[in-house]
Order: sequence, then structure tokens, then C-alpha cells
Amino acid sequence: MVGDGAWPASSGDSAVVAQHLGRRFGDVQAVKGLSLRIPRACVYGFLGPNGSGKSTAIRLLCGLLRPSTGSATVLGYDVIRDAERLKARIGYMTQHFSLYEDLTVLENLRFFAQVYQLGRVAKARIEAQMSRFDLVRHAQQRAGSLSGGERQRLALATVTLHGPELLLLDEPTSAVDPQSRRDFWEILFSMVEQGVTVLVTTHFMDEAERCHQLAFLNHGELVAHGSPEQLRNDIDASVIDVTGCDIRLARRALISQVDVVSCAQLGTHLHVLVAAGAISPLQQVQAYLQAGGVDAEVRQIRANLEDVFVMATCPSAKVEIPRDGRQ
Repeated sequence: MVGDGAWPASSGDSAVVAQHLGRRFGDVQAVKGLSLRIPRACVYGFLGPNGSGKSTAIRLLCGLLRPSTGSATVLGYDVIRDAERLKARIGYMTQHFSLYEDLTVLENLRFFAQVYQLGRVAKARIEAQMSRFDLVRHAQQRAGSLSGGERQRLALATVTLHGPELLLLDEPTSAVDPQSRRDFWEILFSMVEQGVTVLVTTHFMDEAERCHQLAFLNHGELVAHGSPEQLRNDIDASVIDVTGCDIRLARRALISQVDVVSCAQLGTHLHVLVAAGAISPLQQVQAYLQAGGVDAEVRQIRANLEDVFVMATCPSAKVEIPRDGRQ
């Protein structure tokens, strides 16, 4: 369930348990009553529009921000009382490259090995990370001269240098090419296989599909959660594909209708999202088109995660949130 406070304060099979977690900045409530549970050894994704509270939620869960309300335990540690102890068990990768650009790759890793107080194991850990993340040939290169994908690998090598149990990644692939993004996710899954839990924010729907579980945030609130499959199946709307016509004319005929949430052009197709309520969404769309003088081919198709995103964050729409406690 969402936000009912029914979960225990901590659980052996959960990496994160948050109850009514909130954070206010002056008059702005950035996170409102966030309650969720993240299982261990999975990839859990946060999605939502800009300003929806994703980054603030991550900073609350890693102990960098103090909650205004509510509580959370991460890896069994209270994020308020045990914040310093928690930081030694997690890795936090910010949205923007935050390493020292004037230092070389090797110097950055050596510096953070000292920060993590790795001592005698530092040399072996650094060598292993450079090999694992394909950084050996860049060892003496300044971090500021690396490409986007190389910077990403260095950042991930750094935040995992101390072997954290939980990774918190804030839009880690926003500035890299598709192949680098794919390689990055392969690394994440290899870590999950070793028992690491990954919490990631993203705007990419293909990345959201890779997550085991997803949480949609809007205006600081949790508005939908579940597996990608579950969210697609539970969307409280119908998706209609319109083709074989003047797409602009079809869009004008549909967009003003009260039960049409969105019309997105995809090449020569129109992807139409119709809110629940119509007895026959397909016939309803056909009727709207005919009334607008548009002769088109229409068919009902399966919802995708972008449709879920629209329904979860559109003020006039909603996503059916599971009420049976499924996560």
C-alpha cells in the first residue's frame, strides 16, 4: 500500500524503509509523507517531473538532509540518529560530475581511498576498480578531460571503492551516449547479483523498464509504485493508436475532448491516452475523429511506462494504485 504507515520500522529483507518522510524548505514542501520499502539486492527507480522531489528524497535517505517529518531506516540505520555510520555503508553519485577535475583518474581514486580510510587495502581496491571500470589506460589523465562515459565510469568507481551495500544514483546517465548507458546498466546488474541494492532516479523510460520496482513522485508525493509490468497493467486508462490520416487534423479533433489526456505524435502515428470511464474507448475515439472530419485507422494497444508517467503526473488523470499491499 502507499503511505499507510503499515510497515515496520526496519525489516531484514529491506534495504530502505521510510514512513511519512517529509522535507520542507521554507514554504516549499519538497517531499510529503513518503512511505516506501525497498527490497535488498534490487534496482529501485524514482521517476517524476523536474521538481517532483526525487533528488531531495535521495538526499534524505543517505543522511545528507535531515527530515522535517517522519522517519527512515537505511540498511538498519536510522537516517537521523545514525547518519554518520550510514555514510560508510552507502555510495552516493550526484547528477553532476563532482570529482576533482584537476586531479588525474588515479589521484581521484587515491584521494577517496583516504576519505574512506581504506588503509592497507587501498592499493588493491584501486587497481581492481581501474580494471573493472576500464580506467587503466586513463590512469594519468586529468578527470576534467575525460569523455562523458569515462567520467561516469570514474564516478561509479569512486563511489563503490569502499564496497557499499547501497548505491544512490541521481540521474547518473543524463550526459552519456546510449552505448555508455547500456554498459553502465550492465555494471549495475552485476553489482545487484553480488547483493548490492541500487536506488536510481531517471528520466529515461528505457532505463525505467530495467528497474525491478518503480516509484513515481509528483509534487513531493508518492503517486504510484510497483513493477514496470504491474504499473502498465494497472493504469487507469486506455491507449489508442491512430494512423492512416492527417495527424495534425486528428490531433485537433481529439485534444480538446475532456476524456483525452494526451495526444503524442510518433512518426506517422498518433498515440492517444484516454482516461477511464468510456464504455468503449476505441469507439469513442472513432466518434471524435468522425465528428472532426477525420477518416483514420484506430486500434487499442498496450500502455507503456511513458503512459504511466503521464497518468501519474497529469492533474486531471490518475493511476490506479494497488491496494493489496503489492510492492
